Amino acid sequence: MRNLNDNRLVKAFTKLRSSASKTLMPFITAGYPDLETTRALLDDFGHRGVKVCELGIPFSDPIADGPTIQASYAEALAGGLTSEKILDLVRSYRADGGQLALVAMVSYSIVYRHDVSQYLAKLAEAGFDGLIVPDLPLEEAATLESLADARSLANVMLIAPTTVRIRQLEIAKHSRGFIYFMSVAGITGERDKLPAETIQAVGELRKHTGTPVCMGFGISKPHHVAEVCKSADGAIVGSAIVHRLNDSRTDSVSKRVAKIGEFVGKLFEPIK
Repeated sequence: MRNLNDNRLVKAFTKLRSSASKTLMPFITAGYPDLETTRALLDDFGHRGVKVCELGIPFSDPIADGPTIQASYAEALAGGLTSEKILDLVRSYRADGGQLALVAMVSYSIVYRHDVSQYLAKLAEAGFDGLIVPDLPLEEAATLESLADARSLANVMLIAPTTVRIRQLEIAKHSRGFIYFMSVAGITGERDKLPAETIQAVGELRKHTGTPVCMGFGISKPHHVAEVCKSADGAIVGSAIVHRLNDSRTDSVSKRVAKIGEFVGKLFEPIK
């Protein structure tokens, strides 16, 4: 069994907490609009000080994603993207010295179809540090959790704002790397305002767990990041980035990456 303390994701949050720092966690759809852009964005994020990035593994029927990310998944799949191509991209990134902690956002349908043990082994071998399985309920997480631990993969669990406190604490016990706290119940997407009560709930949860807590769903502006990180260890931004990737599809890869990198840099400013 490998030691989870050697995991890049765990080490990143340990270092952040030791310096009382907060972080920004970008989410991008793997292979959207193409694999070259995904790879270039990973390199750009690393140069900008990002420590952790989520890679969405496209799936034909995502349950937690709004129209922006759903559309990116559909287009990536229509273009011939496969799990193996994503794994090859991560292998190449690691071979070239890429140090971002990478977390796969992946449906349990994909994990199950490829055989749970074998799929987790492939994620770990390629260079992923963790995974988020949004359609995996707590009651069915034990087997995946133990298999992930054995491969030094952090199995990150989600908590909805409607989850009662006793269940929040139980989920927190089983989450590795960090806890993903959803700002709102429902699906991903950009929002003008984040619920104050959810931000307060994150602060309350952090009093009862040593595992870092990051908030996602709806975060799209620098002041959102600043607000969230008053309570949370990090802010997760996905739809706002994927939206801008869609808007820049006619640009060259370098111009596209520069635009996204500039946006991520602005989001990062309040917590640097």
